[in-house]
Amino acid sequence: MDNTSHPSIESQLKSIQKLIQTTKFDEAIKQCKQLQTQSTDSQDNIELWYLIAVAQRYAKTLPLALTSINELLKLENKHSRANQEKGFIYLALNETTLAKKSFEKAVELNPSLVASWQALIQLYRDENQQNNIQKAANHLEKLKKLPPALLAVTELMHEGKLLKAEQICRHFLQNNKRHVDGMCMLAEIGIELKIYDDAEFLLASALELDPNHIHARSLYLNLLIRLGKYKVAAQQVEPLLIAQPDNLSFKIAKASALTGLGEIEQAKSLFEQVVAENDQVPGFHLQLGHALKTKGEIEKAISSYQKAYQISPSYGDAFWSLANTKTYRFSDSEIAQMQTQQNNEDLALLDSIQLHFATGKAFEDRKDYDQAFKSYQKGNELQHAHNGFDITKFEQQVAEQIKYCTPELFKNRGNLGLNVPDPIFILGLPRAGSTLLEQILASHSQVDGTMELHNILGLASRLRGRSKSQNDEEAQYPKNLAEINPDYFKRFGQQFIDETQVYREKAPLFIDKMPNNFIHIGLIRLILPNAKIIDARRSPMACCFSGFKQLFAEGQDFSYNLEDIGRYYQAYLKIMAHWDAVLPGHVLTVNHEDVVDDLETQVRRMLDFVGLEFEQSCVDFHKTKRNIKTPSSEQVRQPIYKSATEQWRYFEPYLGPLKKVLNID
Repeated sequence: MDNTSHPSIESQLKSIQKLIQTTKFDEAIKQCKQLQTQSTDSQDNIELWYLIAVAQRYAKTLPLALTSINELLKLENKHSRANQEKGFIYLALNETTLAKKSFEKAVELNPSLVASWQALIQLYRDENQQNNIQKAANHLEKLKKLPPALLAVTELMHEGKLLKAEQICRHFLQNNKRHVDGMCMLAEIGIELKIYDDAEFLLASALELDPNHIHARSLYLNLLIRLGKYKVAAQQVEPLLIAQPDNLSFKIAKASALTGLGEIEQAKSLFEQVVAENDQVPGFHLQLGHALKTKGEIEKAISSYQKAYQISPSYGDAFWSLANTKTYRFSDSEIAQMQTQQNNEDLALLDSIQLHFATGKAFEDRKDYDQAFKSYQKGNELQHAHNGFDITKFEQQVAEQIKYCTPELFKNRGNLGLNVPDPIFILGLPRAGSTLLEQILASHSQVDGTMELHNILGLASRLRGRSKSQNDEEAQYPKNLAEINPDYFKRFGQQFIDETQVYREKAPLFIDKMPNNFIHIGLIRLILPNAKIIDARRSPMACCFSGFKQLFAEGQDFSYNLEDIGRYYQAYLKIMAHWDAVLPGHVLTVNHEDVVDDLETQVRRMLDFVGLEFEQSCVDFHKTKRNIKTPSSEQVRQPIYKSATEQWRYFEPYLGPLKKVLNID
């Protein structure tokens, strides 16, 4: 999140900084304290405490400076510059052990603090710590090689001031267009801001300029894995392994790409090799666990997840991965460990979020619904504050689809796409039963199950352009669907078929079960007019609350607030009603509750829709052996069960905001 000070106070902070620079320390302190009485913004208060402490240290009132910096750290204990300032205060007090501890904390939080590294080198010399001297000197040398503008960018990035960092980095690149390190930094900012298409283009361009740039290729590789572009990722990892054959993180990345490509046995073998080489990295055990879970080896997956938290007791991802099997039950000691770790002051935000969600699942399994909801709520609050999701922007996207995807558009351009029957799109809201529908259809001899493919979302993102992320004016897409070269539709369809070929086996039909594709049904219809589309739908309260309980690996940012998730569901109903109106009969809606109540009828209905003969294996879907990567993987390996359809009712007393948005009494 960007935490730049309000413009109204920025000029006053600058004038106080000038007072300190001109040794007018008392006046600087006085102005800071006056501003503190006027400001209600906690971020401004943090900046003012920082300036007070600096002025007091320069004025040699060291005990007061220490008190001031501790007041700041009470407000934000992970403030890197405050920890650095505390180090300088302790140095002035000749408390070298405490000074060293503060500087080490500062560079842990922000590795680009040159002054802290310089101070640490001297402190390490005084204690003759040769290894630490060398490490600090190497890091300092790297920082000093950076142009001043990029050094400022790295500091801002570590402080979470991403928009300011982006501004400085873009300005630098305007004058240094071929600076690969600068391109990498801008790409990293783009990844943090979830502007993935820009980041992908920047990194691909950087590698054209310098194919041997290890950091650029490593960033590109990790982004491709995040975007689900596993085939390209598998290609990109090979040069890295040639350059650094013993680099375990590159081996892990290769195994992750292989997992994405469905080469689970090969991926598992590679994960196991890495763990054998170094079994003290919790993330390695976690990744192995994911591969085992995908393959259906759930007991082995559980052992891997448990090993991960045994190595690192605060590793939230290990606990959440256990909860996310949906079938694991936590012991008393594991619940106690999770609660203890939640009170750890140094706990990273992501670990905290994951631990709260896992604890919620643990208490729900024990029917302690009050405690479960408190844990889910806390995890959701932290995630919602972190991701900064704005539901109005999604509602605007829906309005634009309705405005531009008209009957006239499909009449004029509906027959321009690629006429192949191969894809079956299963879409809708997450946690609505799409994995179950995929498992049913993928149990048919003529259908390959794949995964949640990112291709349609990626195409929509390219068509949209950047205007949407810069301001509130209308995006190019979907308006441009009526304007672009008619030849593009067939080309886009062919591109989709070509890019997804790697996830298929031998069957003539295959499934893309990316739920978020529901907003892009118009685009799908234009590029693949013969594709079959199934809307996996679930009753509002069950669907929304199931989403609220789920911590998603990527995307679905709407799900971390009860009002947002309700509004998202309403927007989904609105756009699906629009598709039914402008593309009648093109989408089959399958209600989860109907599947649970009468499986065979719904199986026959789906098979009729996609043009396939009935096969008993679709009814016996739980016997099908295949790799499944979604959270529901264990549930769909069991026969249909009805217990989940009304689980939300246990939490009904807490769901007032959701019921209100959904207009449910």
